[in-house]
Amino acid sequence: MSLSSPNPDVDKPGFWDEASAQLMRRDRILKRLIPHHHGEWLAPSGTPFVTLARAIVGQQISVKAADSMWARFVQACGRTPSPACVMRLAETDLRLSGLSKRKAEYILDLAVHFAEKRIRPAAWRGMDDESVISELCSIRGIGRWTAEMFLIFNLQRPDILPLDDLSLLKAISLHYFSGEPVSRFEAREVAQAWAPWRTVATWYLWRSLDPACVRY
Repeated sequence: MSLSSPNPDVDKPGFWDEASAQLMRRDRILKRLIPHHHGEWLAPSGTPFVTLARAIVGQQISVKAADSMWARFVQACGRTPSPACVMRLAETDLRLSGLSKRKAEYILDLAVHFAEKRIRPAAWRGMDDESVISELCSIRGIGRWTAEMFLIFNLQRPDILPLDDLSLLKAISLHYFSGEPVSRFEAREVAQAWAPWRTVATWYLWRSLDPACVRY
């Protein structure tokens, strides 16, 4: 995923401008934050396989650690990792060039699901959010957070609220609760005003914490 795209040649999601304008009218915090990122938006991501593999690598570690781990993996597997290259790499390197044992197992299982057509990536764009989440969560190592990252960064669904995302909860705590810890319930209450553009609000809150590009 790329959190931002300052490149005007990169396609902007069709809903982005309308969503940003509505969020600024509805939410005093977003009214202040959004103008800081004028000319930036959620950029297109890679293939479904690459998006999911990168999200698995990024589970429960910092962005910096995930970037480093992903770079080693790509160097071993090729510029655009594919299910076939992952399966070939696993024949000689069960850790897939430095991944944890568990994450290597998850990515190999993901590769097998794609290679053996156990999942239907071509159908996902026509499915509703919860149906995509349900299918993705049938794959070992993919839970709701990873599936929601896929909906945001690959399918670019406009109304995803990843309540298991620690960075989102941190941003809500910082901007809406003076730094006090927030519960999922409190975060959901704040986000009610963002629908049907919760993806966009989430993106701007992520950006308020980290100006660097992050990719899934």
